Amino acid sequence: MCGIAGFVTDRSFDIEHACRHMTDKLVHRGPDDAGNWIDASAGVAIGHRRLAIVDLSPQGHQPMVSVCGRYVIALNGEIYNFEALRARLESAAAASPIPWRGHSDTEVLLEAIRCWGLERTLSEIVGMFAFALWDRHRRTLSLVRDRFGEKPLYYGAIGSSFVFGSELKALRAFPDSRLSVDRAALAQMLQFGYVPAPASIYRDIHKLLPGSILSVEVAGSGRWQSNGPQRYWSIDALELTRRQLECAQLDQAALVERLDALLGDAVREQMVADVPLGAFLSGGVDSSLVVAMMQATSSRQIRTFTIGFSEEGFNEAPYAKEVARHLGTDHTELYVSAKDAAAIITELPHIYDEPFADSSQIPTSLVARMTRSHVTVALSGDGGDELFGGYPRYQTGDMLWRRIERMPAWERRAAARFARSLSPSAWDRVFRVAIPSRWRQKISGHRVHRFAEILDAATFGEMYHRLVSQWHPEAGIVLETTDQAAPHTETDASGRGMSRLAQMRKWDIDQYLPDDILVKVDRAAMSTGLETRSPILDHRVAEFAWALPDNVLIRDGRGKWLLRQVLDKYVPRRLIERPKAGFAMPVARWLRSDLRDWAEHLLDERRLREQGWLAPEPIRSMWRRHLAGTHDFQAHIWNVLMFQAWLEASEAAPRSERST
Repeated sequence: MCGIAGFVTDRSFDIEHACRHMTDKLVHRGPDDAGNWIDASAGVAIGHRRLAIVDLSPQGHQPMVSVCGRYVIALNGEIYNFEALRARLESAAAASPIPWRGHSDTEVLLEAIRCWGLERTLSEIVGMFAFALWDRHRRTLSLVRDRFGEKPLYYGAIGSSFVFGSELKALRAFPDSRLSVDRAALAQMLQFGYVPAPASIYRDIHKLLPGSILSVEVAGSGRWQSNGPQRYWSIDALELTRRQLECAQLDQAALVERLDALLGDAVREQMVADVPLGAFLSGGVDSSLVVAMMQATSSRQIRTFTIGFSEEGFNEAPYAKEVARHLGTDHTELYVSAKDAAAIITELPHIYDEPFADSSQIPTSLVARMTRSHVTVALSGDGGDELFGGYPRYQTGDMLWRRIERMPAWERRAAARFARSLSPSAWDRVFRVAIPSRWRQKISGHRVHRFAEILDAATFGEMYHRLVSQWHPEAGIVLETTDQAAPHTETDASGRGMSRLAQMRKWDIDQYLPDDILVKVDRAAMSTGLETRSPILDHRVAEFAWALPDNVLIRDGRGKWLLRQVLDKYVPRRLIERPKAGFAMPVARWLRSDLRDWAEHLLDERRLREQGWLAPEPIRSMWRRHLAGTHDFQAHIWNVLMFQAWLEASEAAPRSERST
């Protein structure tokens, strides 16, 4: 786990100094070592910050040059099957032994590329990674990102130069960078709580999509061109018919054994490290299964870490403690208060580097800091919900559409028009007269308008897209923009034979997982120099999960049915079976109390008007109703607050770090 940055330029300045300045901004991702590689004749610079995990010796230094001298690489991430690949490479080169310099996964990756080429190597490796590869013979710079987007990679044009980096702060450090906020990306951030790839919050700067390669051809001194990213892997581009037929031939017991074996192999591979290792444990299905397999593999106690809250209804720490006691792990827990949350909030814009509004970023950042004080690598259960059908909204979405699609189109449009015939506040006045007070929090004008949006959906995919949104584009909250392009993921895949459950999972795997869940964990962990690993996202586990029939994913009203059957082998069901809570925290309550002054400062009407990004009226109206306790607008308000906090931090930064 490290940080990379670099550029191709035809400009005249101190290239090595500029590259070093960019990588210096990533010191938190790689505090152990730094390096730069320069090809002045081509105008190419590649920089690296290292967090040493495997091969702690100087032989793991990067950027690394291949033995043949043709390739130069800077790698962020881990190749988990590097030992098996090394053995294969050595066997193939028995007549002419490979002159290995160390035992790092980076060196194995370089040798594989030399022997097999980039495309075949990508099909052979198992891991999480983002890397830059310079081919000195073909004069081509390739940027590559792992299959699920566990590791970040930004790229784009600043003037005539091509730039790239693990985080935006590295790109802002490029000489004379003048990055401006993209209003369309801002609208999407307010809609989803994050900026969906391939966009970033800045114009002309992009995120490389998961499972993609971007090739940049360099001609002359710093002149470059690219045809854009190409996908080398996608979960729905597999040989699904064959795989589904294979799964259909397995009975329930065989499916459980197959998943147990696949996930067990992934856990064992991801436990390889030359530094202390532990795991996050929430007490839920996914993290409990990962920890159980780790402890079953290890001869020593696994270190586990969890976060808790004093507020009733949000605290899952006792469940995690019970699971830890059953498995025999060395368990540590940290309880978070509103005061703890307030203390870290001012750091969030720097940690996440672009507006990001999943409120569980707060406990994630805090548990990462606690974990880093004990270990350098932590395994997590990320990916289980998306791959194995764990989100309650999957069943809600399916139920809603089954009811909606029975209505004629004209009836749905008429009902939607009626729902919008009154403003949300007018509906609230009606409900105050017609609805008993004990029911009013369950029905509101805002929810009436949300239902109208769902009724208006032309397809199931479009309905799901609206179901997972907060601020909708029609709200006009972002000023001076009509360009609100849809995210890269498809909103409807029914024409490709996908079930409704598969469509929802595909949307989440393509967008929500890499742009929210994995961003949240990566930035929080790397801000403190902690590497995180997700065994459930091993692509062999994922491909097996994707081929499973719906009825072994969701059964008897419970998601992750097959995953639960595997967990039953390790942990008693009574310790796990409870309503899904996720990594929730009491933000709605805190915004009305401990965080109120901070929020009021950022949502000040005069401030909003002077900044000119957001429409004050709908924001202030929603804020007043939230404070009154008649509505819970936590998600909408938190999205706005995270943009405002990021904007304020950007405006306060030195000029070389300014983002707007």
